[in-house]
Amino acid sequence: MTFREKLEKRIATTGSNLCVGLDVRMDQADETTKRFIIKVIEETAPHAAAFKPNSAYYEAMGWKGMRILSQVLKEIPKDIPIIFDVKRGDIGETQGYYAKSAYDSYGVDAVTLNAYMGKDTLEPFLKYPDKGIYLLGVTSNPGAVDVELQPTGNRKVFELVADMTQASKQVGLVIGLTNAAEDVLHRTPDVPLLIPGLGAQGGDLSSLKGSGRKAPVLVNVSRGIMYHQEERSGFATVAADWKLRIQEALA
Repeated sequence: MTFREKLEKRIATTGSNLCVGLDVRMDQADETTKRFIIKVIEETAPHAAAFKPNSAYYEAMGWKGMRILSQVLKEIPKDIPIIFDVKRGDIGETQGYYAKSAYDSYGVDAVTLNAYMGKDTLEPFLKYPDKGIYLLGVTSNPGAVDVELQPTGNRKVFELVADMTQASKQVGLVIGLTNAAEDVLHRTPDVPLLIPGLGAQGGDLSSLKGSGRKAPVLVNVSRGIMYHQEERSGFATVAADWKLRIQEALA
């Protein structure tokens, strides 16, 4: 089963387009931290179309943090896709080792890539035809205007990246919700989308209303679930609420 098939099956089974970000702010890479992440996974799994750990939060704690990452990945049910948020972008043999790390060592289903060094940087990842790739298109930070949204002729820079998604049905785009204006979505092909920027970053779900896309869409929530402010609500309740809000926005 390919990544896209696995994702589409999961969305159909759960009725959810929620991607749960596992971006833990660790003080200590210890058993307490590991149990916290596993608790988030266990409680949100019924509402999750995918999980997305951002490698940086684990790398910052050295080998102990990466050991925790490896351990918690094994706790994610096999039918739920895992997107490894690493934003890799390099050339030649180095990129091949990044692919080997993600797909062979950690066993994830998809990765995020930075394609600004050219489409040849995708090739080591495309050698895994059952895996998925999300290229950085328009990110959720203010600096997206510095490069990604700059015009080049009658197009914008991110559209050149979007052209690379035609390499495979497994290749999609990251489109940050905070910068997902109507013009951006209009210029974005109907490919799998990973949409961060909801919740703590202030993205507005209304920008997705009536987009009518057929390729699978994932809307990521990280801090809004792991570090929610509702004192009486567990992770499951918060995830269920985000799932419903996303469903309504995509209808």
